[in-house]
Amino acid sequence: MNNTITKEYVQAIMAKSTFQIEMYGNKTTVVVATLPNGFIIVESSSCVDPQNYNHDLGEKLCKERIKDKIWAFEGYLLQTRIALGQGGKDG
Repeated sequence: MNNTITKEYVQAIMAKSTFQIEMYGNKTTVVVATLPNGFIIVESSSCVDPQNYNHDLGEKLCKERIKDKIWAFEGYLLQTRIALGQGGKDG
């Protein structure tokens, strides 16, 4: 039984996900990720001073947070499967 979530597995989920990236006002980036199973994760990044706004950095930060949430969700799912005696994931 595989009882780990691998970096490659999480990267595969990210690669199969679709992302909508929007700028709000002049200092906020919002990223909406739709995972392969249809689950949606929303993250945002903002700065205090619009002169410090960097769209690419905001997108990067949001996607890192989304990846962290995928790790947590997949870990929870794996723990549940193990607890129920259903075995681990292949990832």
